[in-house]
Formats: sequence, structure tokens, C-alpha cells
Amino acid sequence: MLSGKRVNRITDPLPPSWAPDPQRLDLFAGDPAAGPQLLFFTGGSALDSTSRALKRFTHNSVHLVTPYDSGGSSAILRKAFSMPAIGDLRSRLMSLADERVTGHPEGVRLFAHRLSKSAAGPQLRAELDTIVAGEHPLAAVVDQQTRGLICIQLQACREAMAEDFDLRGASIGNLVLAGTYLRNAKNLDAAIAEFARHAQVLGEVHTVTNDNYHLVAHLDDGSRVIGEHLITGLDLAARHAVIEQLSLSHSPDEWQPVQSVLPESRQRMIAAAELICFPPGSFYTSVLANLLPRGAGRAIAASAAPKVYVPSLGTDPEQQGISLTDAVRRLLAVLRQDCEPPVPVVQLLNYVMIDSRNGCYNGGIDVPALHALGVRVLDLPLVSVQSAPLADAQLLSEALLSLA
Repeated sequence: MLSGKRVNRITDPLPPSWAPDPQRLDLFAGDPAAGPQLLFFTGGSALDSTSRALKRFTHNSVHLVTPYDSGGSSAILRKAFSMPAIGDLRSRLMSLADERVTGHPEGVRLFAHRLSKSAAGPQLRAELDTIVAGEHPLAAVVDQQTRGLICIQLQACREAMAEDFDLRGASIGNLVLAGTYLRNAKNLDAAIAEFARHAQVLGEVHTVTNDNYHLVAHLDDGSRVIGEHLITGLDLAARHAVIEQLSLSHSPDEWQPVQSVLPESRQRMIAAAELICFPPGSFYTSVLANLLPRGAGRAIAASAAPKVYVPSLGTDPEQQGISLTDAVRRLLAVLRQDCEPPVPVVQLLNYVMIDSRNGCYNGGIDVPALHALGVRVLDLPLVSVQSAPLADAQLLSEALLSLA
């Protein structure tokens, strides 16, 4: 990697006035193919814009995405083909796709296309068939070789669909990825690799595990909610409840506790990372859910890379009743429960990155309390006029790259 001899950001503390390094960023931008390996535990779409900004500096970012989505077209595909959720996976692959003239911008536009949410079934199948045949306007402009490969994957998905398969709002990218999954004997890693080649993805995207399990939220009122989309849609304020912890269920209909295991390939990715980031996103369903597989906490603790938590700006409904300091405590607790005690905080989390001037955080910012937990607070400009109230993708990317 271009980062050369790595500065140990754990044993060599940053100066109090630390800020992103323009020279370091220019070095990365000059040869992004050799850029640093930043690893994200992520889900949803919160990091998609930052992923696009990262492409300018590195083509080696690694994104471990949750496979537990239970709503929308992902849920339909999960039920039809007994597969993990791929909607967030496809979204991140698309955000990292090469959209330059030398890449495949037409293919990216085709992958991003969604069928109508209101059209009748026969009309939707007819449109899908024109894409499979390469005759749809979005398909016709894709270069012949790429179009042929895409159509083969779509045809596999089309042939496997039951007559009552609901195509309303279906993402073409999801259907292509599902077809690739079916053609690769339901080997999701192989399907992702093939899909990534089609889209010229400038980075790596993987599910944290390939298990077809379902997310469970345990609330402090003693109740349980099964299903990622139901957890995301909880009105915790109205229930006067707080999410206490997460688990996994084999069934979406009743709680059947099951343990997932982090694959060795993901453990190797964590070991090779030059920075590990717990990025903005829904705190439970997008961040902590990725840490549920057994082995995740141990792999993170064993890494010498700096570990950074970038809390979401604005209101995260899942953090109802949980302050920023509480969130850091819970993140540390989830990581620790996978490790043999005692595990010093420095092995699990080093920095909390905030923008105290322009950002709004649940429960405010208690810097002394965060320091008391053993983490360093990096207070940087992360919010721009254009991005407010959320983090600016360029500013966040530059800050993380400078830490690697």
C-alpha cells in the first residue's frame, strides 16, 4: 500500500491539534489502486456517499455488510431463494462501481434501475423480459459483452421465479445478483466476485457472514422483535422502551436462537486492515448487528490497526434513550463479550470521531465521560453547509484516510 511504513496510531498518539494530512491525501489520490485498506462494519445506505468519495483515494476499502435485511425486495428474494439479504450489499457495490468513462457507467445505470411499484404483474414481467433479451433502452446501450453476461444472470433469476413472484419495485441489480448466486450453486462469495467484475467495483464488499438468519431486538420491557425492518420501524419513544441487545434467530416467525460464526476469510480481512471503522448508520441494525458472529470481537481485538467509531449525526430512532456515551459503552460491551477477559479498551476502540460545532448527537457530547472509558475524542469539521445535518462524504473520507 502507498501508506508505506505504518505509523502505529495506537502506541504513537496523535498530537492535540491533529487534522487530516493534505500531503498524505494527495499521495493516495495519485495512485488509488495502491491506497490503504480501510475496513467498515456497515449496513444500509448511510455510508454509500462516503464510499463514492473514497474511490478517489483508494480502491482497497473493504465493507462488511449485514445480511439480515427483512424488508422490501430483499425480503422477497430471501423467501423465494432461501438466501441472505443482498439489497445493502448491492447498494454498496454500486456506490463503489467504476463510473468513469473507462468503466461501465451504462451497466451501473442498468443495475440501479427499479421496476415500477404500481404496475401490474404481467407488465412488470414484460419489462423484465425486454431487459433479459437486451432490448430495453437501459440494456441496449451496455457494451455487448457486458450486456450478455448481465442477461445470462437475469435469465437464471427469471427462470427460477415462481409465478406469484412479486416484482413490484424490484431492483435490477438485486435480480442480477440473485441470478449470479443461483448460477454459482448458491455460493454468495463467488456470486459477489462475479457481480463485482461486471460493475468494475473499486473495493471489496462482502456480507459479514452468509448465514440466512434473522435479527432479533431484545427490549428493556422484556419484549422481543424479530426482523430487521420491524426493528428499524420501532417507535421506541411511544413504547417507552430501549433496545438492550441483539441476537439471531433461525426463524423469522418465532425466536429460535442461533449462533453465527465469522468466516476465516473475514477474519483475514480484519487482520489485514489498516484502519477499522464503525461508521454512521443505524446503531443496532447497521453497526452492532455486524458484530454478532462469534469471532468478530476477537479478530478486532487482535488487529493492530486503529479502530474508530463515527457516531451518526442527527436522530437515530434506534438510539432512543441512549446517549453517545452509552452507545460507546454498548459497542465496547458487544466487542468484549466475544473475547477472553480482560481486554483493554485500547484493543477494541481508540477514537470517537465527532463534530461538536456542527453536529447533533443523542444525549449531547460528554468528552470527560468518553475519555474515562479509555477512548480519544477526535473533534473535527465533518459537517458542511451542503451536507448538514449529516456528515460530508469528502470530509469524513479525508479524516479516516489520514488516520490509516
